[in-house]
Amino acid sequence: MGSSSRSHGGAKTGVWTPANIVTCVRILFIPVFMVLADLSYRSETGVVDPALAFAAFAIYVVLSLTDKVDGYLARSRNEITDFGKFLDPIADKLLVVSALLILMDLGYVNLWFVFIILVREFLVSGLRMVASAAGVVVAADKLGKWKTATTMVSICTYLLTFALTTLSAAPAMSAVCVGLLFVSDVLMGIAVALTVISGIQYFWNCREIIFG
Repeated sequence: MGSSSRSHGGAKTGVWTPANIVTCVRILFIPVFMVLADLSYRSETGVVDPALAFAAFAIYVVLSLTDKVDGYLARSRNEITDFGKFLDPIADKLLVVSALLILMDLGYVNLWFVFIILVREFLVSGLRMVASAAGVVVAADKLGKWKTATTMVSICTYLLTFALTTLSAAPAMSAVCVGLLFVSDVLMGIAVALTVISGIQYFWNCREIIFG
């Protein structure tokens, strides 16, 4: 396969491994999620579509869960590729950013939360590039993984809250939505805190690379 295949731990793999295919499918379905979420509520007309809102929620949940699938496939099949290492973090970032933009448009997420998360991702990505040039691989640590997981759970809860609000204005449903919104806000606050702390930790661990 020429440059598209290489050996990892004695196993020869190509770019199109099952894990990488899952990652690519995740990226391809992100615009589908965004279109469904956007069409579920038209701010200019105030029209809402419960079916589209729940479809967007369901797709996002599936895409979030597949974050674990591609990693498991790569490790269990001994098919960890450079292409996968490059693409998987991008898929995670696109998944989070696309949902945050939708939620910000719906008025669920604060602009500053989105700004903090984006700044952190840009800075850490730049740090990884500098470290890579120095021959050092900056892998995601437990704090970073907890940050990603908490952010995705929070986003899923926000999307579920929005989908439920399109169903009925009954007091019981309203109470459920208020409770879910509170949980979403708490989780997003924790996610933003972990975003800042994990970002600082990345730079502290790589201080010798940055400052020489």
